[in-house]
Amino acid sequence: MFPFNAKNSPDNEKKPVRISGTDPLAVSKISDCLHGMLLSQHKPHRHQLVVLCIGTDRSTGDALGPLTGTRLAQLNPHRTAVYGSLAEPVHALNLAETLSLIKRRHPFPLTIAVDACLGRAESVGTIELGLGPLRPGAGVRKDLPCAGEMYVSGIVNIGGFLEHLVLQNTRLDTVVRLAEIIAGGLHLALQNLASPFLARTP
Repeated sequence: MFPFNAKNSPDNEKKPVRISGTDPLAVSKISDCLHGMLLSQHKPHRHQLVVLCIGTDRSTGDALGPLTGTRLAQLNPHRTAVYGSLAEPVHALNLAETLSLIKRRHPFPLTIAVDACLGRAESVGTIELGLGPLRPGAGVRKDLPCAGEMYVSGIVNIGGFLEHLVLQNTRLDTVVRLAEIIAGGLHLALQNLASPFLARTP
C-alpha cells in the first residue's frame, strides 16, 4: 500500500505539506494543517467524518496504517469512524470492499486516507499531508482504487528499487513513531473541528 511520492489530485493547485517526524511540534503542526483542510471541505450537516488507515501488519513498512488506526481508535475521536487497524487491517485484498462498505454506512463521507509511502533518503521520517485522493499501491506497481478526499502519508523508507524488500527491512521504530504522531495530530484536529473552543496542546 505504498504510494510512491504520493501526490494530491491533478486539479488541485495546493501543494502538499511536509512535516518532519523529529519536529517536537509535529503533532500540533499536523493538527493545524488537517484542521485547515477539514474546515475548507467539511459540511457539518452533510458529511460523516471517516479515517481510512491502509496497510498490513504483515510487513513492517506497511504497518503504518494499521498502527495509526489502532491508536486513533483508542483515542476515540468525536463523531469519526475509523477503518483499518492491527486487528482488522485494510489492504490490497479488501480495499475495494471496504470503500464500498464505507459508502453504504456513510452516504456522504469525508474521508482522510492514511498510508505509508516510500521516498527519497532525505525524506524518510517525514509526514506529507494534502487535499485529494490517495493512490495506494502505486509504489509497488499495484492497480488499486483511489481513496479519500485528503490524505496523510508517512515516508517510512527509500523507494525506487526492490520496494518489497525495502518494506520488509524498514525500521519498526520509524513506523511506530510516525504512527503515534499521525494519530495524535488526527485526533487533535478532529476534536478541534467538533469543539473549536477546546484547549489545544501540542
